[in-house]
Amino acid sequence: MELHILEHSLKVASIEKEGIQICTHGLIKLAFLASKTRCKFFSLTETPEDYTIIVDEEGFKELPQSDLISVADATWLALNVVSGGGNASSSQPIGVTKIAKSVIAPLADHNISVFMLSTYQTDFILVRERDLPMVMHTLSSEFTLLRVVNGETVAAHDLGVTNGFVKPKLVPRPVIHPLSSPGNMFCVTSLDPDTLPSVATLLMDVMFYSGGFPNNVLFTSASGELWKMVRIGGQPLGFDECGIVAQIAEPLATADIPAYYISTFKFDHALVPEENIQSVIRALRTEGAAP
Repeated sequence: MELHILEHSLKVASIEKEGIQICTHGLIKLAFLASKTRCKFFSLTETPEDYTIIVDEEGFKELPQSDLISVADATWLALNVVSGGGNASSSQPIGVTKIAKSVIAPLADHNISVFMLSTYQTDFILVRERDLPMVMHTLSSEFTLLRVVNGETVAAHDLGVTNGFVKPKLVPRPVIHPLSSPGNMFCVTSLDPDTLPSVATLLMDVMFYSGGFPNNVLFTSASGELWKMVRIGGQPLGFDECGIVAQIAEPLATADIPAYYISTFKFDHALVPEENIQSVIRALRTEGAAP
């Protein structure tokens, strides 16, 4: 398999709920007017606490300066695991539980913090830019490492981490953060870009006013498939603790339960198929706390 290191330098920020109005113009431009901005990577996640935005440096310029926006100190790089060669966007996605043992666990074992973003088509593993040499050294034995430059994949050069590298002793990772599972259901969807102009106002309604969405413009992973959430954390998790994603992903991988995993500025979230929620609770209870 291949590990693609994307070329974007990313910022992770939190927009407070009352700050969304001052950011609306920039967010609409980033989401719907690609020709009007040089931004190439943009993600917006709403939770009850805030909005988390992941955006490259060009896109970050579209946001206003405000005390209602908090920005994580580090610059982040996105990694993408694909099976088979070619462009990352056209390769077969792997899934967070499929990479739990080959990517997530080794990075946790080497005290490398990750920020996870699952999408309908692929999973992005965000790592601090300063951690990239150790990331590459940790994963080079399992993956062909490639960098994406101007949209093309090229061989990633060794960044010189050789001396002092000791393979850590693997230890169990109990689930140490409180978990909860809200009662609402989630639908994981993908939108055909060609339909974006015709549904832009509807999407804005969903993004800013929590309105509905027409079913006939969506691609779903399975007809009528619904997902339940497991939320990780009682207090904001921060960005320095290592192994949080591994604590959740490894038991799910062992139980062969698929999952989407979304890190946000304050908490982490795993989406699992509705029919598997009780199995998930049992698997995570075995590892520690449970909802």
